[in-house]
This record gives sequence, structure tokens and C-alpha cells, in this order.
Amino acid sequence: MMDSAAGNESKQVVVTNKSIDTWKRRMGEKAKLFFLEKGWLLFIVGFLLGRAIVLSSLSPFALSFLASVWFLRKDKSFKLMMATVAGGLTLGWQHGVYVGVAMIAFIILASFFKHVEYQQKVIPMLVFGSSVLARVLHYLLFEQLTSYEWMLAGVEAVLSSVLVLIFMQSIPLLSPKRYKPTLKNEEIVCLIILIASVLTGMIGWQIQGASIEQIASRYLVLWLSYVGGAAIGSTVGVVAGLILSLANVASLYQMSLLAFSGLLGGLLKDGKKVGVGLGLLVGTMLIGIYGEGVQALLPSMIESAIAIIIFFCTPESWIRKISRYIPGTSEHSKEQEQYLQKVRDVTASRVEQFSNVFHALSKSFTLEQKNALEEESNKETDYFLSNVTEKTCQTCFKKEYCWAQQFDKTYDLMTNLKGELEDGQQPNKVLQNNFENHCVKSKKVLDTMRQELSHYEANQKLKKQVSESRRFVADQLLGVSEVMDNFAKEILKERENHEQQEVEIVAALKHMGIEIEKLDIYSLEKGNVDIEMNLSFYNYHGEGQKLIAPMLSDILKETVVVKEEEVSPIPNGYCYFSFGSAKKYVIETGVSHAARGGGFISGDSYSTIELGAGKYAMAISDGMGNGERAHEESTETLRLLQQILQSGIQEQVAIKSINSILSLRTSDEIFSTLDLAMIDLHNADVRFLKIGSTPSFIKRGNKIHKIEASNLPIGIIQEFDVEVVSDQLKAGDLLIMMSDGIFEGPKNVENVDMWLKRKIKEMETEDPQEVADLLLEEVVRTMSGEIEDDMTVLVAKIEKNNPKWAAIPTYHSEAN
Repeated sequence: MMDSAAGNESKQVVVTNKSIDTWKRRMGEKAKLFFLEKGWLLFIVGFLLGRAIVLSSLSPFALSFLASVWFLRKDKSFKLMMATVAGGLTLGWQHGVYVGVAMIAFIILASFFKHVEYQQKVIPMLVFGSSVLARVLHYLLFEQLTSYEWMLAGVEAVLSSVLVLIFMQSIPLLSPKRYKPTLKNEEIVCLIILIASVLTGMIGWQIQGASIEQIASRYLVLWLSYVGGAAIGSTVGVVAGLILSLANVASLYQMSLLAFSGLLGGLLKDGKKVGVGLGLLVGTMLIGIYGEGVQALLPSMIESAIAIIIFFCTPESWIRKISRYIPGTSEHSKEQEQYLQKVRDVTASRVEQFSNVFHALSKSFTLEQKNALEEESNKETDYFLSNVTEKTCQTCFKKEYCWAQQFDKTYDLMTNLKGELEDGQQPNKVLQNNFENHCVKSKKVLDTMRQELSHYEANQKLKKQVSESRRFVADQLLGVSEVMDNFAKEILKERENHEQQEVEIVAALKHMGIEIEKLDIYSLEKGNVDIEMNLSFYNYHGEGQKLIAPMLSDILKETVVVKEEEVSPIPNGYCYFSFGSAKKYVIETGVSHAARGGGFISGDSYSTIELGAGKYAMAISDGMGNGERAHEESTETLRLLQQILQSGIQEQVAIKSINSILSLRTSDEIFSTLDLAMIDLHNADVRFLKIGSTPSFIKRGNKIHKIEASNLPIGIIQEFDVEVVSDQLKAGDLLIMMSDGIFEGPKNVENVDMWLKRKIKEMETEDPQEVADLLLEEVVRTMSGEIEDDMTVLVAKIEKNNPKWAAIPTYHSEAN
């Protein structure tokens, strides 16, 4: 009972932990939606920047932040302006009026120049003019305008213009959808300047004598020292301390305190949070005594202590999320290792596909057993007794008495006799006497049972052998599947060396004047090129498709296209591109089919499968007979074919495997035809594998070419050779495949080949779907509208794939 109670308690703890994790995740998603996607974080920042003042009277932050948001997220501009003006009014109505006038002036000027190109260069000038205009107007209305005020207005305007460029790099980092995984040092500094500017808006806020801006700045230094080390920590301390000192000149020593604390914390980061916190305490104590004396040391130590407590309460998961954006951290290194992980994943995925194929093959052998063993045994006994009574009891005058009036007694006696004879013994005297008293032809019945028993035992032995063979094969296939699955989990593959091509690509990009941040070459296999890049563009105008893909086509000597691209939302941002091989030919297909008698379930099945490495498969399978059983046979054939082909196994091996499976899977007669065409999209070669199927036709202009082969249907015999017919397709060709319902449908046509060729030749359309519909309609018309067999027509049109841009010759001298 105690063990049970402990087990229930542990289960409750697990459930509780899962509930807490789910609650945290949901709260995190709601917070992200509220602050980032709906823009409330921008409004809070704007409110605090509206309060931010440096050098006693200058406020360059509010206008700069509005201009940056106007450029990057214009839909949030109006609400942001209201929040910023509200923040300015908390310092005084005159300051609020100045912030509002400056913003209105900028909006008016920006509206006049919104169609000018290179807005990133125009906006700082508009901010400069708006700042000077608003500040001069403020001095004229509320103060006097002297040369000193003119100088302050100029300084404020210059600061505003510079801050615009800084905030433009910072605001995208607050976006809910990031476009690049790491931050450059310049972006980190810009973000710190924005955060420090926000902290100046908290000046004057206190909790029990402790300044909130000092607590927040020291918490920021703790966090980034812990994440980025001494270099990042000291940089953050200098930047944050400088801006806070400009806001309050009396606390200029804070810059030294934050910088020294960031340096110490970064050096002690190996001691985890305790080491970083100790660095802040030591820095506060030393700089505090030097800067303000012992009397002011206590409030400063309290502020540092509060920041350390908050830092200790910060979840480690939050810190790790930030760490992956900072160069030099372990989390950032893990991001850089994703290339190797992708190669391993691709390899493991291929091996796992093979494992799934063998698992599917194993599963197909276990589909027969649907009844219990006892029911199967009773059914076999009934068949045995039926054969015996057919030869003995059918002509007996006591048939009605034995099998109608005394059925149970007769059945039990004969079943017991069968059991005695099966064991190789003579029936015991009691049983024999009882049977002789009951049956007038007991001797004849016993002799007949002995004869039938030999056939029965031979049949049972054969079924047992087939069942054991099927189970044996299933176990073997399942074992192979498990081995390959384990191998897929353990597999490792080193990065292939593509140094020469990498040098050529980098040199070509530099020659074009394109800045590259990252180049990953995963595969240069012919027809399976896989390259990823991070590139910088001031204004992106489709250079990936127009310039870079043609350049890669020239270097790699095959047509390369853009598979995926993610464009940076800001000028000079890094854009992500994924390049891959283009197919030389493309295929457009059409299909038309009808079930026998106009029914819903057809015995024909068809499939079009786009395989890897530029292969395209088209297949039609016709099950034996019609209806649901034939549909299951043909569907199972194509299902197995698709799984085997997608694993990369050759067509002949795939078809032989399917044949073995269908011939061994059950003792019933199950076979189906298969018409398979494998088209190479790189050179338009086609290989036909026709297993008991009808001919196919290739239409090239006014010429019709017939394709046929002689192979037995799948599942009839276990061993057979697959005859492969190869041909060469050309652009504009029509490939027409059909089931026997189409080829053998026209009953009143003497030469079906000539008739089909003529009908295909006379068609004016080259649309695959229209050709399939017209051909099916012609066949149905010859049969007076009667559909006597399942019919399927599969048509494909082969066309050249013409990329929009040709290959561009590259400049090779730099690479050489």
C-alpha cells in the first residue's frame, strides 16, 4: 500500500510539473503576443524616451525613436507618438508640447519626402530640421533665444540625427520574427544604447531611496557580463554609464562603476551567477568609496544588492535564449554547428527511409491472420468432414436421420474418429462400437476418412510451411528495419570538402560588390546541389534569382535556381538564400478513369511520384477482376512500389520485391499488372517496366511510337526476369499509358493498335488532361456507352524547363 501511495504521489508530481511547464509556455506565448506582435513594448519604450533628458534640458531620444519606427513599422507610429507625448507631459507641459511639436513637424516633412529614394539617408536630415524647428520655437515661446540656445539646439539636432541611425539597427531586434540568428558587435552596442536611453526615462523613480535606473543598469551589466564575458560586460558598462551620466552629470562616476563591474563580472563568469554578482559588489565597493565616499556607499550597495537578487531570480532558460545571439558564447557555437547537424540529419533520414521500407515489407506479411486459431481449426474440420460425407452419406438412406435428427451426435462421433486417426492410432473399441451402432456404412466411412486424411495432412503441412516461411521473412525484414533504424540514430558524417568551389563563389560575389556573411555548401552532386548563403543588400531587387543563381550556374556547370529566400526588413540587413539544382525538363500530367458499369470503386490504380535526384515515376496497376478486391490489390502494389522507389532502390529490384511479397503473402490467387515509366528529368531518358500490362504510346508531332514488353503479371510466379524497355523522350512529346480496359475495350475494332494510333494522331490538343479525357470518351463510344471493364488513361507531356535568367560568366582571376 505504501509503494502504491508513493507511486501515485510521483505521478501527481509529474502531472503537476507538466502543468506548470504548460502554464509557463502559454504565459510566455501570451507575453510575446502582447509585447512584441501587438507593439506594446514599443509604446512602453516610447513613453520612457519621452521622459528622457540629457544635459539638463536636451531630449534627442523621443524624436529619433519615432523617426525609426516611422521608417520600419509605420503602422505603429500614431500610437507611439501618443505614448511618447504622454511620457513628456509627466515631466512638464512645456516639455510635452516640445515633444509633440517636434513629432508633428517630422510627420509633415516625412509626408512631403515619402517618395524620395534612399529614405534611410533622408530621414536623419528630416529629424535634424524638425528638432531645430521645434527647439527654436520652444525657446521663442517660453525662454529667450541667444547664441547659447542656438548651440544647444544644434547639439540636440545632431544627437537626434545620429540616434536615428542607431535606433534603426536596434528596433528590428525587438521584432517577434528575427531574420538572422546572431548579432554583430555593432548591433549589440546599438541595442545597449537604446536600452540605456530608456533607462534615462526612469531617472527620479525610487524605491525606498534606491534609484530604479541604477538598479536596472546594474542588472543589465550583470546579465550581459554573464552571457558575453568581460569584453561585452565592460562595453555595456561604458555605454550605459555614459548615457546615464549625461542625464545626471553629478553621477559621472557611475560610468566607471558599471564598466569596472562589467569587467570583473565577465572575468568571474566561470563562477556562474555568484561570480558575476561578486564582481558587481566588489566594483560597487571600490568605485563607490573613490567616487562618493563612505557615506554614499550604503545606498549604492543596496542598489547593487537588489540588482543581484533580481539577477538570481532570472530563469536560466531566458539567459540561454539571449546567449545564442551573442558571438563567443557556447550557445552561439551550437548555432554555428547546425551545418554539421543538418548533414547528419539528411543522412540519417535516408537510412530511416530504408528502415521504413523494410518495416512496411514486414508488416505486409502479417495482414493475413484475421481469425482466431480455434475458428480456423473448426473451419478446416468442417471442410474435411464435408469431403468425407460427400462420398459416403450423400447416397445413404439414413442421411436425413443422421444429419438432420441426430446432427450433434453424428458430428461429434466423426470428429472424434478424425482426431484418433490424425494421431496415427486405430479408433478405440468403445468409439468404434458406438460409431458402428450409429452408422450403417461405418467401414466405408472409416476408409474414406483415411484416404481424405492423407490429402488433409498434406494440405495442412503446406499451409504450415507457407505460414512459417511468411513469418520467417517478416521477422528477417523487421530485424533489418530495426538494425537500420538504430544505425540512423548513431550515424555521423563529416562535412565534405568543397574548398575550390567555395573560393570561386566568394570571389565572384566580391567582384559583384555583394557582401557575404555566411556560405554553406551541403552538396554539389549533379542534379542535387544544395547551397545556403547569408548576403547583405541595401535594397533587394531580386538579385538572388537574377545574379547569384546564374553565377552559380556558370561555376557549377548546371542550372541552379533559388529554392528559398528570406529578405531582411531593413536596408543593409542580411538576407538568407537557399539554392538548388533546376530540372532540365518538367512534366505536366493528366488522368482520366472510369469503373466498370459506372461504379465508384475501380480495380485500376494509378500514381505519379516525384523521386529525388530528378526522377519522375508514372505507374498504372490493374488488379485481378473488378471491384473492391481488385482495387485493394492494385493499391497495395502501388503503395509498395512508391515506398521502395522513394528509398532509392532500382526499379527492377523494386518490382521483384513486390512480386515476391504478393506471391508469398497469401495462399489465395492475388496478382495484378503494373505499367511503370521512370523518366529522368535531366536528360528525358525513359525506362518502361511492363508487368502483364498493355502497350504505351509516345506521340511526337504526327508520329506515334508504340512501347510494349512481355512479362507475366505480378504475384503469379516467385522468380521472373523483368524486361526493361528504354527510350528517349524529347521536349513536346506526349506519353500515353493505359490499362487493359482501354486497350481491349473497342470490341468492334479489328486492329486496336492502328485505331488507337489514329485517334491519338487526330487529336488537335496537346493538353495532357484533354488527351486523356478524349481517349476515354472515344473508347466508351465504341462500346455504345457500356463500360465493361475498369479503364484508366495516364498522359504526360514533357517540356523543357527554361529558367528566366541564363548563366552569367564569373570573374575567375581572384579565385585563381
